Amino acid sequence: MEVHDNLYLKEPFSSELGSSIVQEGAILIRNLGMENFTFKKLAVHIGVTEAAVYRYFENKHMLLLYLTAWYWAWMEVNYVYATANLESSKARLTIAMKLIVNGPFFMRNAHLDPENLRSIVVNESLKGYLTKTVDVEHENGIFAQVYNFGERISELIYEINPTYPYPKTLAYTVMEASLLHAFNAKHLPGMTEQSLDSKNRLVFFEDLILKAISNE
Repeated sequence: MEVHDNLYLKEPFSSELGSSIVQEGAILIRNLGMENFTFKKLAVHIGVTEAAVYRYFENKHMLLLYLTAWYWAWMEVNYVYATANLESSKARLTIAMKLIVNGPFFMRNAHLDPENLRSIVVNESLKGYLTKTVDVEHENGIFAQVYNFGERISELIYEINPTYPYPKTLAYTVMEASLLHAFNAKHLPGMTEQSLDSKNRLVFFEDLILKAISNE
């Protein structure tokens, strides 16, 4: 697992302290939300100085981007693992949609809880993108992991229908919309049918993408 090195000042998983900063930071962000999360609270929580936290990340914004990047990198690892022996493009698309809609649960890892990461990405990740610094961060490769995963999905759409003119747009639209819908279902339920649980949400997005790329 690798994410872009511009996301951190010191590789977090190179030390016990760095691992603790990321792991416990993820838990606090999930529990408190980005508005109430601070490095001071994290430092107190893990029993270190605030300066020690700043040796790994420039600020809490970069920690959020790091966690988001880790999520998309882990999504890609799961996709590659789960589709390694599948020749059918549509079968691989089914796996991809399960990942996009429900999260990276095919594999576990010893570093970060995928379910915790999924919650952070659903509830907080847009706060990392919709900023004045996004263009500079884009130029610095901060969003490489989401691009890597999105490119795999857009290439898959192209395999299924090479004549479809918008594979990249469709791939990223579905990726973003699935997260927004998961947020709305929990916090703004008036924006969706109450019956659209995780199972029906998968049916909805599979239907959406397959109808969009249908040759009929």
